[in-house]
Amino acid sequence: MGVTLAVCIGVTYLVTLDVSIVNVAFPEIAKDFPGTTQAHLSWVVTAYNIFYASLLVVAGKLADRRGRKSLFLVGVVLFGVGSLASAFAPEVGWLIAGRAVQGLGGSVMAPASLGLMLAAVPPERRTWVMAISSSIGALGIASGPSLGAVLIDLTDWRAAFWVNVPVCLVILLVGRRHLAESVPQRVATTPDYIGSGLITVALAGLAFGISQSEAWGWTDWRIAGSLGLAVVAGLWFVARQRVHPDPVMDLTLFRVRSFSVANSSTIFVGAAFAAFGLNNVLFLRRAWQWSVLEAGLISAIGPVLVALFARAAGRLAGRIGFRIPIVVGSVLMAMGSLLFAAIAQTEPNIVEWLIANVVVAAGVTLVIALNGAAAVAGLEPHRFSIGGAVTNTARQVGTVLGIAVLIAVLGTSDIADRQAAVDDAQRGWVLVAVVMVLSAIVSLGHPAGVGRRHESASLS
Repeated sequence: MGVTLAVCIGVTYLVTLDVSIVNVAFPEIAKDFPGTTQAHLSWVVTAYNIFYASLLVVAGKLADRRGRKSLFLVGVVLFGVGSLASAFAPEVGWLIAGRAVQGLGGSVMAPASLGLMLAAVPPERRTWVMAISSSIGALGIASGPSLGAVLIDLTDWRAAFWVNVPVCLVILLVGRRHLAESVPQRVATTPDYIGSGLITVALAGLAFGISQSEAWGWTDWRIAGSLGLAVVAGLWFVARQRVHPDPVMDLTLFRVRSFSVANSSTIFVGAAFAAFGLNNVLFLRRAWQWSVLEAGLISAIGPVLVALFARAAGRLAGRIGFRIPIVVGSVLMAMGSLLFAAIAQTEPNIVEWLIANVVVAAGVTLVIALNGAAAVAGLEPHRFSIGGAVTNTARQVGTVLGIAVLIAVLGTSDIADRQAAVDDAQRGWVLVAVVMVLSAIVSLGHPAGVGRRHESASLS
């Protein structure tokens, strides 16, 4: 069991790490590919998230039906190939394509690894595994800039990708030897592959339309066409889920109140968390003109604080349930973001920056870890795996939207203008605060007592 948990938790960290590991490298990538805009560069992050988010559930079903270990190993290979392609990309289009392959590999690995973890622990510990998985995912996203910075400072931005290759080889070798194959499920129906394609198109169209709106204007036919395509694909997707015998997303899950509230909140949190991380790094690089290593190391403060707060968050939920901690966490993250906006200036003010980080980290710990556990608290054990996949999808959908909206909010100001960088970042932090207030409002809908009643033993 120990090896299975170690391998699967490592994979959870790896796939979420790659959401943000390149954030600190945007200026270096732009130098290597002259003429690349900030909106274009954002697709280095967005391409990964779109493929990761849109294929998670189908990949989870395939893992259940073909064998979780088999699909897990396929995902590891795909992730490694995408990492290698990104590391040797001759131009930015190639880099974006490599990131898409990485996202595909991540979408196959993540649900298979979650299923392997859940099968390796007794039923009463499964929600604990979900909470740990959510926390590790948050840690991966939060620590990406720090780890990326060290690697990039030692070599160049390509190190953020080639470092995955030996890690994937180790996971592949250990996984083949130690992971136990699940018993394949015999199901007559075929997963809704068209539905997966539709949600991919919808997310890509939405992200493209929003991120390019500042450069082209909302009235541009390309923006209107992109957003229109997203709406049509999205509506078609929902219609298919209602009638397809084996849908990508089981809409009946949303009849469980704790599940629907947690996933609605998770979309907002995913958007805010992604926007916050990228906004901070861009501020440090542009306004304070810090090196990639300096920006990455100060970004490590958040992950450390989240790790310190995580156990206390679990105990709190065990005593009073999910609703109050998640609402308070959302408010804390909003307050911390506004504090960043208030203290921002062109000259470094480290003490105030640290104080704001403590506030945000406390909020992040409460919201992300507990939302993941709350999502499955009301589900039957046999639906944990699919419930977890839907929650991961919601988080990644939020990430796609958060990056796209942030890029639109930041605009196209002169990258060398430090005061413009401060003004841009302040708008970004206000955006995060607004989104987290929405998360708090949605989270008020959590059923009272859920968490205390079901999870007190497993979270503490």
